[in-house]
Amino acid sequence: MGHPTDQFNRPLRDLRISVTDRCNFRCPYCMPADVFGPGHAFLRDPQLMSLPELTRIVRAFIGLGVEKVRLTGGEPLLRPDVPDLIRTLKQDLGVKDVALTTNGWLLEKLAPKLAAAGLNRLNVSVDALDAAIAGKLNGLGFTVARVLRGIDAAAAQGLKIKINCVIQRGVNDTELPALCEYFRERGHPLRFIEFMDVGNTNHWTQERVVSAKEIVERVNARWPLEPVGPAYRGEVASRYRYRDGRGEIGLISSVTEPFCRDCHRARLSADGKLYTCLFASLGWDVLGALRAGASDVELERYLNRVWGGRLDRYSDERAEVLATGEPRAKIEMSYIGG
Repeated sequence: MGHPTDQFNRPLRDLRISVTDRCNFRCPYCMPADVFGPGHAFLRDPQLMSLPELTRIVRAFIGLGVEKVRLTGGEPLLRPDVPDLIRTLKQDLGVKDVALTTNGWLLEKLAPKLAAAGLNRLNVSVDALDAAIAGKLNGLGFTVARVLRGIDAAAAQGLKIKINCVIQRGVNDTELPALCEYFRERGHPLRFIEFMDVGNTNHWTQERVVSAKEIVERVNARWPLEPVGPAYRGEVASRYRYRDGRGEIGLISSVTEPFCRDCHRARLSADGKLYTCLFASLGWDVLGALRAGASDVELERYLNRVWGGRLDRYSDERAEVLATGEPRAKIEMSYIGG
């Protein structure tokens, strides 16, 4: 069938799969406790993609050019069959690059199973090392010590690890030096992510955005940095290495320096809806098509049509959207998987 490109000539290379919409944290910028409280209606098992269904859907995406798969959530490690899914992606489907994003709470226990299944890369969210700030940012007062032990356990298994950190002014921007120092010593690259207006409930304001440029300046003042070129076309992070050779940091600047022009990512929600942008409001029901009896060829044709019609570039359009003052409904990050 060939590899499709969208309306801006962007190919499809990366697939992000949310394997569950549930999470054991309540981070205010993703799944705030006042919205996702005890009465929140999470997806039930029959609504979720099963392992055989996921296998068929991913095989169709591979036919269209997908080379990388990232498992997300919610918190993906809450789903018991994630090691089985990783093994299927690697061994049965031959996916070159399988990654997983986690809050790290269950990582200490599960790191050996993830490594044995063939996981290539791991991103762990750490927004603060200070106990009070970390507890506020995970929404439940949990200590960060258990997450750090999980990172050490994963490193001991030989897994490649990056640390994700969402920086917000007046919330955790004071943590920049401590985070850099801690992860420099352990050889794990930090990825600083600008606070984004994902979903409708995370109380986003422009004033709380600490720009990638400012983060680089603040880190550079303490540990001199030099830029590193992209490792591949469409790499999201702008990378800088420490001049003293002690690793690197990366900046994901969706707000101040959008990268829509080279976005090759599709996102699959836990109930099998395809979203062609992190900031989308409507998804395409891939699982519904499969359960209605679509063959593998029909499934691939369906995905081909959706990607071929893609026009998304929300981050490029953000300023004009915000200037209208009209709220724009967007899918929640905990459902689509970030």
